[in-house]
Amino acid sequence: MPQPSVDIDYVANLARLDLTAEEKTRFAAQLGDILAYFEKLNAVDVTGVEPMAHAFPVFNVLEDDVEQPGFTPAEALLNAPAQRDNQFLVPKVVDDA
Repeated sequence: MPQPSVDIDYVANLARLDLTAEEKTRFAAQLGDILAYFEKLNAVDVTGVEPMAHAFPVFNVLEDDVEQPGFTPAEALLNAPAQRDNQFLVPKVVDDA
């Protein structure tokens, strides 16, 4: 099967790549192989095959949310190294400018 023609300079320009002559030769061959494989895929008869996004059915595997009792503020702050007004006290991360 003949390899499709690839304008590697055009593709490199789109990708903002500055390729050497050796890279252009190697990547042109690789892109040609990829395009040839797509040509094989295009030859497959998919009449009657429904398009799908996933090979297997996708469903939500999460359990339903069930309300459960949580920590009291005192319990949540029990091991906090620093606290103030029922809140965790953390080091300042933003400088005032």
